[in-house]
Amino acid sequence: MSLLITIDTNPAFTPKEALPMPERLISGTPSFKTWAQDASKGEKVLTGVWEATPGETHSIKGTTCEFCHIISGLVEIEEKGGETKTYRAGDSFVMKPGFVGVWRTIETVRKIYVCVSD
Repeated sequence: MSLLITIDTNPAFTPKEALPMPERLISGTPSFKTWAQDASKGEKVLTGVWEATPGETHSIKGTTCEFCHIISGLVEIEEKGGETKTYRAGDSFVMKPGFVGVWRTIETVRKIYVCVSD
């Protein structure tokens, strides 16, 4: 197995599809697709591509740190007690452990993610 992994931003395999947990849904009817592409360190480091359709959900990171790079689409992320930031294709950001806020998908978004858990 290679220790160099290329992330395919337009994977040909079938994604895992999901809906937000009812307690996290704020508005709209968002749906999610995940193309998991790598797991390391006993599943503590996860990498892949994620897509969401428009809607608004609570985002709660808990003990997970997540790096995101937006491939396409438009989102607004509002940190609880903080400001709202807008991200679009080409933008990258990190949600650190303990992050709580609102994720608003304005236009269907696709991102590369790297999640690191304790």
